[in-house]
Amino acid sequence: MEQKTNRHFFLRITLKGMLFILVAACCLTPFISPPIALFLGLVFALSLGAPFPRFNSKMSKYLLQVSVVGLGFGMNLHDSVKAGSDGMLFTLFSVVSVMFIGVMLGKWLRIPNVAAYLIASGTAICGGSAIAAVGPIARAKESEMSIALATIFVLNALALFLFPVLGHWFHLSQQQFGMWAAIAIHDTSSVVGAGATFGEEAMKVATTVKLTRALWIIPLSVFTSFYFKSKGDKVFIPWFILFFILAMVLNTYLKIPSTLTHGIVTVAKQCLTLTLFFIGAGLSRAALKMVGVKPLVLGVILWFFIAVISLSVVYFIY
Repeated sequence: MEQKTNRHFFLRITLKGMLFILVAACCLTPFISPPIALFLGLVFALSLGAPFPRFNSKMSKYLLQVSVVGLGFGMNLHDSVKAGSDGMLFTLFSVVSVMFIGVMLGKWLRIPNVAAYLIASGTAICGGSAIAAVGPIARAKESEMSIALATIFVLNALALFLFPVLGHWFHLSQQQFGMWAAIAIHDTSSVVGAGATFGEEAMKVATTVKLTRALWIIPLSVFTSFYFKSKGDKVFIPWFILFFILAMVLNTYLKIPSTLTHGIVTVAKQCLTLTLFFIGAGLSRAALKMVGVKPLVLGVILWFFIAVISLSVVYFIY
């Protein structure tokens, strides 16, 4: 009887794993767009559950980095520097204001200080990457890290569907939407995915501005070490951003055949689509329950604040 039960369990796992691999393979074809890939991942996660959670988590992280570097071969350094510098001053304002409001609101909502700080960090800079960077420095508990990551993850999934629709509704240009997405959406993956959904130019602007914004992880990590009095901890540096810049430099100054760069960018876009499937599949019912009401309220308020302020700026200035 026990052997029969184990056999059925193994069969279910195997079938689920095969279905997961099949859907992932479909995401590498041009027939699956980024939003559909994310939707398929969410459906898979909430109905069947990801069969390979650790593999799923690692792949979504590293595949995103490879995709971003590959996209660099389709960008011009001079145009990218201009796009990044245009949003530099507002980036400073948004990072500082979101961090301040997040900490204050966290105290008002009686959310543990570290958890509120992590949610604010993820909203202010680049989602899960920022949380992963400052969490160990702030000596965050595993539960606090999980709550912050789950909160940001849920809002990221929503943003990928919502922002392109709102962008068209507000009649934003490609550059305006790219700027808005880079500032108001948390994770780099969702920023690039939303930009790709809106248009080619929007994706380029969104990627550049977002990666420029991600560099704020370094000063935030230093500040965190003083804020939580935990000197001596290592500062996380997003090295893939430097490779992204190197790819832009090579594409700008070297005469690389266009067929080669086009091929690299095409592969990078498909890898990004697959990344979004992995991200969607990483959401679980347990993660949704873990978020709770108060952290989600804090995340939504911060997200609404930065989304409205940044939309106003790009709509009337850019």
